[in-house]
Amino acid sequence: MQVYRGLDVGTAKPTPEERARVPHHLVDVIEPSEEWSVARYQSEARAAVADIEARGHRALLVGGTGLYVRAVIDDLRFPGEDSEVRSRLDAQAADADGLARLYDELAARDPAAAARIDPGNRRRIVRALEVMEITGQPFSAAGVGLSHHGPTVFPVRLLGVWLPAAILDQRIRARVAQMYSAGLLDEAAALVAPGVAPVSRTAAQAIGYREALAVLDGTAADADAAAATAQRTRRFARRQIRWFRRDPRITWWGTRGNPDALAPALLECCR
Repeated sequence: MQVYRGLDVGTAKPTPEERARVPHHLVDVIEPSEEWSVARYQSEARAAVADIEARGHRALLVGGTGLYVRAVIDDLRFPGEDSEVRSRLDAQAADADGLARLYDELAARDPAAAARIDPGNRRRIVRALEVMEITGQPFSAAGVGLSHHGPTVFPVRLLGVWLPAAILDQRIRARVAQMYSAGLLDEAAALVAPGVAPVSRTAAQAIGYREALAVLDGTAADADAAAATAQRTRRFARRQIRWFRRDPRITWWGTRGNPDALAPALLECCR
């Protein structure tokens, strides 16, 4: 989500000062009205890694969205798109109980894909069914498959940071509070200001912004929106943990304190 200009507070985007100290890539590259895809991320991230390594530096891929991590380092392949098919499926998802019906269809046709997709993630459910209609193949069958944990497409070391659940929850609550105090509502308001192009489906998935917009339109109180944001973040964190625990290539580092303290040791592993 840090690819989007203007989605700063809610994505914990590195500040201009931090980017001046350490070059960051794929930050602020498109407008919130534009669609973004994992296929595009794969192409541009790999190009950035190649450029960094060609200049004699070490690329650090930092993040947590499992599919995007795998897309960069593994031989995942992404089918094309069909706007007509997608529009039809998207219209079905907008009907009452439509999204639930589409998810049930996905679960029946491709249980492996459904198990990896949140039942409320309209964009990914529609995309999975679109790919299946285009290719006639299961959505989970692209490339080497997500159950593959073999050699990567370029040399890489995978390091994970583990926190106890109670500490993770505490940090999530603190993070959400910081988002609201740092101006998340103002940032959300700018996304829907008069004359601004509508936010894309991809950008609209960013955690925190949907809840902030509910505050702005009067359908939610600040405290309720913050609680909902924290809950969505906890659910996302649990999915992250389940996703990455399946990958035996990851070396895990645990801490009960600030994960920043692990940075020197983690960087030493990358030398």
